[in-house]
Amino acid sequence: MDDDRTGASSAAPNHGSVGDDDDPAVEEESSSTFLDLTSYQLHDLHSVELPLSLTELDLTANRLSSLDPRIENLSNLKKLSLRQNLIDDSAIEPISRWHALSGLDELVLRDNKLMKIPDVSIFKRLLVFDVSFNEIATLNGLCNVSNTLKELFVSKNEVTKIEEIDHFVELQILELGSNRLRVMENFQSLTNLQELWLGRNRIKAVNLCGLKCIKKISLQSNRLTSMKGFEECVALEELYLSHNGISKMEGLSSLIHLRVLDVSSNKLTSVDDIQNLTQLEDLWLNDNQIESLEGISESVAGSREKLTTIYLENNPCVWSFAAC
Repeated sequence: MDDDRTGASSAAPNHGSVGDDDDPAVEEESSSTFLDLTSYQLHDLHSVELPLSLTELDLTANRLSSLDPRIENLSNLKKLSLRQNLIDDSAIEPISRWHALSGLDELVLRDNKLMKIPDVSIFKRLLVFDVSFNEIATLNGLCNVSNTLKELFVSKNEVTKIEEIDHFVELQILELGSNRLRVMENFQSLTNLQELWLGRNRIKAVNLCGLKCIKKISLQSNRLTSMKGFEECVALEELYLSHNGISKMEGLSSLIHLRVLDVSSNKLTSVDDIQNLTQLEDLWLNDNQIESLEGISESVAGSREKLTTIYLENNPCVWSFAAC
């Protein structure tokens, strides 16, 4: 999952240029509170004015390898994006002492050169923290991130264990896709979690520790062989399980709010246990081993008013039907 969470101005932007005789002019889209310098390929911010009134600073897709020390003075800043730059561990380290920024709500360090979770303990009201697409091998350091956090993104790293998340009691979105995780664990305290994204890992079994409020789960491209483990997720609306080794549909009857079910690219031979899913809208069954269309009509009878998609391509039952 690749969410673009860069800031957006609430005021109409002014267009102008910043620069000096030695630097090419940089066209700037800004207001008194929002500065967007996305995709300017800047190596530094020497040619850029940083008004003290800024509440949002977006430096996405540049060539920055260090932090401009003037950022420390932006005491009104709420959102800072350094996405897609060249920031490494030593370059981000000064931010741990910039106490004037302690009111920051959103910090995006996605797609840089980080090897570890940076020290962001000074941000006492942080809501969004994104360190995806780096080279982080462990979640050590998350224990120092504010317990106010609502969205945490650590996808496309080298993480092997889910840890130091117990204090995130307000967390609503957790993204740990494309890591090296083998075990689902330590979710017990995440009672407000709404979305859990764990695609492209090495997980063999489902263990959700009773996440009864969760609405979206992705375990695509793992090593699952069973669907058991979702029974208590009674608020679940979207479930993505494609590209696993699941041979039987089961444990679904209690998921009466489910709208989207994706079990494509597995080893299913029949469609089962979905009779109670009256809210089902999308059912993805393609690339399985379902031999007959018989029984499918009965399985989806309760959801006919809602159902808009049943995808069965690349199953034996479709080949047989086409041959007739």
